[in-house]
Amino acid sequence: MERKRSRRNGRLEHKEFYRASLVALLVLASLVFLAACGGETAGGGEGEAEPPEEETTASEESAGGSTTEETSSEVAITPAEATVGPDENSNMLPAGGREPDPDRPPPENPPEGVRTFPATTNNTVEGPIEYDRDPPTNGDHSPMWQNCGFYREPVENETAVHSMDHGAVWIAYSPDLPQDQIETLRGFGQEEYVLVSPYPGLSTPVVATAWRNQLELEGADDPRLRQFVDQFRILETAPLSGNKCFNGNGEPEVAPPSAQQEA
Repeated sequence: MERKRSRRNGRLEHKEFYRASLVALLVLASLVFLAACGGETAGGGEGEAEPPEEETTASEESAGGSTTEETSSEVAITPAEATVGPDENSNMLPAGGREPDPDRPPPENPPEGVRTFPATTNNTVEGPIEYDRDPPTNGDHSPMWQNCGFYREPVENETAVHSMDHGAVWIAYSPDLPQDQIETLRGFGQEEYVLVSPYPGLSTPVVATAWRNQLELEGADDPRLRQFVDQFRILETAPLSGNKCFNGNGEPEVAPPSAQQEA
């Protein structure tokens, strides 16, 4: 009787050992299969993963011919879609206590090549300021603005940005611009809300800038310069637009009539 039990128990133990071995082999085979699939995906084989989507950071041409700046945190806009930013202060007292000059809406048909940049802040800050662009388009600036007019010497970025906060167009030109073109720009310096000054290191011979808007030009005779000045000065999207452009810093070689009347 004991011998029969021993044989029966032996057969049971043999079956259990066989089952355990089979399960172990199945688990091992599954692991090998999974490792092989994962290796193909990671190594770029048949299971190659799709590349991540690229962030849109490049400038794009708009239907109206202008170029709008787009970043991962900002939506690209045209000049006509721009508004005073939520962090831009438009409640300061008018310069000299005078009522501001009437402003105008952004153009629907800006010159081709205009880039519109995101709104930031327009706080007054003492000392030098590091800007994202040369020439700068907007941002914090000096407590005093640059008097509008034509200059033979460079002006400070911080005071020029304050002038644009008042609605001025800043025409920056390369110091080696031909004299006949400099004379053309001198004429712009006689107009209201136009600041003209040399700017070393420009990417193009002439750069026209208004608050948050900029246009690069190959020369002063480009007709888009006239269009930009007419459409972008005293723009309502400049936080303190119409807030005068005289009785500030600087003595321009040529000044607009309003400044001459104040002298």
